[in-house]
Amino acid sequence: MRRYLIVDDNQAFAENLAEILADAGAQPELVTSGAQAIERVKKTRYDLLLSDMRMPEMGGAELVHRIRRLDPGLPAIVITAYTNDDDLKAARQEGLIAVLPKPAPFDRLLELAGAARRDGLVALVEDDLAFSDNLSEALRTRGFAAVTASSVLEAERLGDVRPFAALVDLRLPDGTDGEAMTRLARKFPGLPMVVVTGHAIAPPEPHVALFTKPFATAQLLATVEKLHARHE
Repeated sequence: MRRYLIVDDNQAFAENLAEILADAGAQPELVTSGAQAIERVKKTRYDLLLSDMRMPEMGGAELVHRIRRLDPGLPAIVITAYTNDDDLKAARQEGLIAVLPKPAPFDRLLELAGAARRDGLVALVEDDLAFSDNLSEALRTRGFAAVTASSVLEAERLGDVRPFAALVDLRLPDGTDGEAMTRLARKFPGLPMVVVTGHAIAPPEPHVALFTKPFATAQLLATVEKLHARHE
């Protein structure tokens, strides 16, 4: 039975969400603050964190960041009414499975929660934002989360995360060809990397696969699945 931790200062909403998840066969636990959530995570291994964004004392973005330090493999979904909040951007940088609006679309939530994988974080470095969004959604359908960067500098500044694999474009606007790949290799030694590129460029670092755009997304996802299975 999958165990979920729900964090929301709106107890009525949290109880409703917990009831829906329990009816779907999960074991939800409720807390009403970030501090309580951190204490639970110290003692219990969860399959998914579901957090509100705006809460007293500690918001959802800060909570996800702190919990990543305690349990880097814990997948997270944020449910919020504040989709333009600066904190939302910060939370996305932690590599969320999804950001869902309130009231929550429960069919979508159940789908994502059931698929969410522990230790399923992928670093995605791609400057074509539409392509990056599409690939992130494709990963999401398989239970993976993507922490994204659209430049060499952003790749260098990826936060305190632990991806199990990286998907990397070789040509980005703010660096030399392959520079992002080299920086990722330095930042995450031994990280398996998959090259995704539209250019005939020799990758500067070891890689497990190379996909030339356009490519079959299903084949790329199959490669990610294999890397995750090895990681487990």
